[in-house]
Amino acid sequence: MRYKIVLSAVSCAALLIAASALAQQAAPAAPQPPMPYGMPISLDPAKKAAAAAEAETMKTGFPSAIVIVGPNGEVIFEEKMDNSNNSAMTVAEQKARGAVFYRRPTKFFQDRLAQAPYIIQLAGISVIGGGIPLVVSGHIVGAIGVSGAPTADGDMQAAQAGADTLK
Repeated sequence: MRYKIVLSAVSCAALLIAASALAQQAAPAAPQPPMPYGMPISLDPAKKAAAAAEAETMKTGFPSAIVIVGPNGEVIFEEKMDNSNNSAMTVAEQKARGAVFYRRPTKFFQDRLAQAPYIIQLAGISVIGGGIPLVVSGHIVGAIGVSGAPTADGDMQAAQAGADTLK
């Protein structure tokens, strides 16, 4: 009987410690409202962003496709480098649309695949990194999608180089 009392006391102490630890954790931050959409990116800045992304892909030696879309997902500019994969243009467009439709980099979805492997496709977008929203003055004016590098990290790096031209 004494054993059960000691075990119960230890169990109670463990519960109190766990409850205390949970109480000390900060409450999760309130979700931020989504960034608003702006007027669509015009052709000249889109070409500038694509050129920066292309320059970055040239460093890796892997030809890629680059697509710039406006806030509604309409293609503003696209290019497919010589000898890039046949599917690169389609995937780059899906990445750009995913970034603009969901107002976040497509890497967000890639990171969630480990936690929720049932996410395969959302509304015809790619859930692999390489799509980044294009932001001007706090408004999403479009997105860039890059496909062709051997890993999503290479596509993300090129897309980020393009997005950085608008800052």
